[in-house]
Amino acid sequence: MAVLNQLTSQEAIDLENKYGAHNYHPLPVVLSKGEGVYVWDVEGKKYYDFLSAYSAVNQGHCHPRIVNAMVEQAKTLTLTSRAFYNDMLGNFEKFATETFNFDKLLPMNTGAEAVETALKLCRKWAYEVKGIKENDAQIIVCENNFHGRTTTIISFSNDPVARKNFGPYTDGFIKIEYDNLEALKTALESNKNIAGFLVEPIQGEAGVYVPTEGYLAKAKALCEAHNVLFIADEVQTGIARTGRLLATCGNCSCADKNCSGTPEVKADILILGKAISGGVYPVSAVLANNNIMDVIKPGNHGSTFGGNPVAAAVATAALEVVRDENLAQKAFDLGELFRAELNKYIATTDLVELVRGKGLLNAIVINDHEESETAWNICMALRDNGLLAKPTHGNIIRFAPPLVMTKEQLLDCVAIIVKTLKQFEN
Repeated sequence: MAVLNQLTSQEAIDLENKYGAHNYHPLPVVLSKGEGVYVWDVEGKKYYDFLSAYSAVNQGHCHPRIVNAMVEQAKTLTLTSRAFYNDMLGNFEKFATETFNFDKLLPMNTGAEAVETALKLCRKWAYEVKGIKENDAQIIVCENNFHGRTTTIISFSNDPVARKNFGPYTDGFIKIEYDNLEALKTALESNKNIAGFLVEPIQGEAGVYVPTEGYLAKAKALCEAHNVLFIADEVQTGIARTGRLLATCGNCSCADKNCSGTPEVKADILILGKAISGGVYPVSAVLANNNIMDVIKPGNHGSTFGGNPVAAAVATAALEVVRDENLAQKAFDLGELFRAELNKYIATTDLVELVRGKGLLNAIVINDHEESETAWNICMALRDNGLLAKPTHGNIIRFAPPLVMTKEQLLDCVAIIVKTLKQFEN
C-alpha cells in the first residue's frame, strides 16, 4: 500500500469492526511492523512487545533466518497436499523427533488442530492397544484449561464465554482440579475406561498458574501405573518459553544444553504449536513413539496444508534458531531477573499481589477483587508508555516478551512497568 494511502489506526480499527467478526477484543493499537522485540504502529510509534503473539514469536518478530527459509521455499514449492511426498517434510520430521526424543511426528497447522489430533490418537490407542470398548474411552482434563476453541475442546472447558450457546457438547471427558494429585488418583482408580490425561504444564490463559513442584512427574507416574497416556499440551509453554526447551523438563539441568538430557517428565503424546514456526507461518505438531503413533493408518487423519513444504522449512529454521541462539538459557536467566525486579516493587505496594511464572512466561496479579477494569486500564497505560501487554481473567496481566530480548532491554521494560503501575497507586 502506498504511503499516501496508508490507513490511520482508527481507520483500520473501523474497518475490522465493520467487516470482521467480533470474536476478539484487541487492545486498541494497530501494528504494521515488527523486528526482534519491537513492534511499530501505523503512525510509527515504537513499542516493546510483551505478549509475543501468545508466545508464538519466541524467536522475535521477523527473524531473518526464519523469514528467509519461508521465502526461499515459497519460490520453489509451496503445497503438494499429502497426496504426494515432498522433499522437505521428512527432513523436518527427523530433526524435530530427534530434538524432542520421539519416534514420530504428525504435522498439522494450528494448536487447536494439534490438540484434536492428540485426542483422536489417544482414543484410537485406547481401543486398539489398551483394549477399552469402542466409544467408552474417557480422557481426564483440568479445570480452567485452555486448549483451543473447537467444539470438542470447548466441551471440556469451564469458560462460560467459550461455551455458552455452542452445544450440544462432545462427551468423553472428566474434569478435575489442576495441580491436585489426589483428584487425579481418584479419577484413575474409579474408572477403568481412562485413556489419557491432557494437561498444560503451566496454565497460561488461566493466568500463568505454575503447578506445585513435582506435580507433573507424580501425575505421569500415576498415569503409567494405570496404563493411561500422559498428554502434554505445550503449544504455549514449549519451544524455550519457560527456560527449558519444554516446560515438562521441570528443573532439570538441560537449559544450557537445549534439553539434550533426560526431561523430568516425558510425555506419551506431546503437542506443539505457536513458536515451532517462530510466528512466521501456521505450524503445529503431535509427537509420540511408535507404540502409540502407529495406530494411525492412511485415511484416519489428515490436513491438506499439514506438513506442506513451506511449513517444514519454516519450522526447521525456527527450531535451529532456538538451539543456535541458546534461547532456553536466555529465557531462564531473564525470567529470574524479571521476577526478582518485579518483587522489589511489589514489596513496596498494595496494588500488585504477586508475580508468578517460569522463564519468560509470567503474570502479575492486580489487587482488584471487584472485577473492575483496572488491569485493562493498566495495559492501556502501558501502551501509552511504549509496552504492549494484555489482561487475562480480569485482574491478571500476562507478560511474555520475545526470548531474544537482552538484559538491558528487559530492565528498560521493568522500569516502564513499574512506572506505569505507580500511576495506579492510591
